[in-house]
Amino acid sequence: MKTLNNQTLLYDQECPLCNAYTAGFIKAGMLDKNGRKPYTSLTETDCQFIDANRARNEIALVDYTTKTVTYGIESLLKVVGHSFPLIEKVGKAKPVYWLLKKLYSFISYNRKVIIPNKKQDTALQCVPDFNLKYRVLYIMLAGMMTAWALYKYSEASSYGVAERPYFIELIIAFGQIPFQWLLVRKYSRETQFEYFGNLMTVSLFGSMLLVVAMFINMVFKLPGNLLLVWFLTTALIMFLEHYRRIKLLNLTTGLCAGWFLYRLLLLASMLLYIFVIHKY
Repeated sequence: MKTLNNQTLLYDQECPLCNAYTAGFIKAGMLDKNGRKPYTSLTETDCQFIDANRARNEIALVDYTTKTVTYGIESLLKVVGHSFPLIEKVGKAKPVYWLLKKLYSFISYNRKVIIPNKKQDTALQCVPDFNLKYRVLYIMLAGMMTAWALYKYSEASSYGVAERPYFIELIIAFGQIPFQWLLVRKYSRETQFEYFGNLMTVSLFGSMLLVVAMFINMVFKLPGNLLLVWFLTTALIMFLEHYRRIKLLNLTTGLCAGWFLYRLLLLASMLLYIFVIHKY
């Protein structure tokens, strides 16, 4: 690897992904040993030539020798491109660059609802701005993926719910948002969507656990009872993760009661479908 010397990435030390890839750049020799610096370590002198607000949303690559800065996907392409010029060339092609920039923004603006951390009482925090467009897009994608996992998991089970169409799973996945809104409606819009983002991340995490079971089932053909136990265990893990996030966000624990009640209502409707309507 060719080392890009005298260049420092200002990273979010509270973000596991940011920690991983910046440390990876240094370990791989793409940056020197001083190639990263926590955002919260910025000094007043640094802020004279670094846009601190922009650096919260787009990772900054700082050349302290010339006091020049690049941001976001441009920073990452510069680091990677120093060792792999072809990747940088392809990445800067207009359609590819546009796509990479949108993908980077999507992840960056949602990173705190993907992996939240406890809010600090410090003036300088690497917390991205609230972006409604990217938050709604994240919620939509997470909800659709969750619905797909529920639909495919029901096909793998033996409890007669496979005939339930996909749009029903979509209603189930997204229905928790208006249900929980009743409990967060008094908060600011930003706080509401911060919670909704975390809510859908919990659902997405649960769907990933179901996908794991589906892959195992494809190989070993698990019995229906075991699939049911896996589903219930996943629900318990989701509840605990939802509770953990509520505490991190300093929101009312009544949201956990609402989360649990919503699933009880879903379970009641499912039993009604199986034993009354479907006549299992």
